[in-house]
Amino acid sequence: MAPTFLIIGATGNTGRGVVETLPKLLKDSKFSGHRILCQTRSAKSPTAQGFAQLPGVELVEINWVYIDAEWLRAQEVVRVFIASHNEPKHFDQETNFHFEALNAGVEYVVRISTTAANVRPACPAYYPRSHWAVEQVLGSSDFSKLQWTSLQPNVFSSYILSPAAEFIKKYRKTGEQGTLGTMLSEHGPTAIIEAREVGIFASHLLVQADVSAHNKAKYVLNGPEDIDGSQIVKMVEEYIGAQVKDVRFKDMSFIQGLVDQAPEDIKPLIESIKHAPETSWAGLTTASTTSKEVLDIAAPRITPAESLKMLLGE
Repeated sequence: MAPTFLIIGATGNTGRGVVETLPKLLKDSKFSGHRILCQTRSAKSPTAQGFAQLPGVELVEINWVYIDAEWLRAQEVVRVFIASHNEPKHFDQETNFHFEALNAGVEYVVRISTTAANVRPACPAYYPRSHWAVEQVLGSSDFSKLQWTSLQPNVFSSYILSPAAEFIKKYRKTGEQGTLGTMLSEHGPTAIIEAREVGIFASHLLVQADVSAHNKAKYVLNGPEDIDGSQIVKMVEEYIGAQVKDVRFKDMSFIQGLVDQAPEDIKPLIESIKHAPETSWAGLTTASTTSKEVLDIAAPRITPAESLKMLLGE
C-alpha cells in the first residue's frame, strides 16, 4: 500500500471535480507514487464505476461517518478532501471525522463549507451556523497539528439554473410554459459557480508540496460572472423565442416539500433554509468577493450561459 489521498463524497457535486482533476495533478507532483481512494456508499453506481477506470484511482464502499483513526492509519491516509452533508447532524459527524483524522496523523484536510456571507453564528439558516462552528473547532489549539483549508463556495449553478433548463425542455416538447421559478431575486447580482470548479481548486490545494500558506485559510469561491433573476429570464426567452409569461423570483417553494418530509423535531431547522439566499438577494455574493488565492491558483471560468447550455445537453 502507498500513502493515500482520501476523497470523501467522491460522487457528489464537488467531489467529482476532485476525482477528475487530482490524478493528472498528482502525476506531475512529488506525490506521483500516492494512490487516490474514493469513498462512496455505492461502488456499483455508474459514476463510481466510471471513476474506477481512472488511473491510480480506487474505490472504497463505506459510510464516511464510520471512518476512525485506525481505518485511516490502515489506509495510510495523508491528505483528505471532504464534502459533508448539510443535515442537522452535520456538525457532530464532521467534527468527529476531523477528531479521528487528527489522531490518525493526517497531514492536511480540504473541506467544503458554504456561501461565505452566510458562514456566521447568527445566520438565519441553520446549516451555515454548523459550518461556522466546524471552522471554530478546527481553528482551536487542540487541532493545531491538523492542517486544513475551508472552501466557502457560492450557490452551485445547477441549483439555480436547473428550473430554467427544465422550463426550456418542457416548452420545446409541449409548447407550454407554466411558471418559471428562480431562487434569485430580480435584480440582486450573484456569481453562481459550477460545483466541478470548486473540486478543481480543491485538487490544486491538495497537491501543494507545502500547505502551510493555506493552513486555517477560508477561501471564497464564486463563478466568473454575476447574474440576477432578470438575466435568467432573458436567457430562457432567447432559447424559446418567446416572452416568459409567468416568473416567480425568490422562489423557495421547494423548501415546503423538504419540511413535509422531515421528522417533526427538525422541521424548524429545515424551514430555516428559506433564508439562505437572502445574502444573495442583498448583493453580498458577487464575483468581486472571490479570494485572490482562488483567482491565482485555479480561477473558475464557466459562465452562467455555459452552465445552462450544459444542463440542456448542448
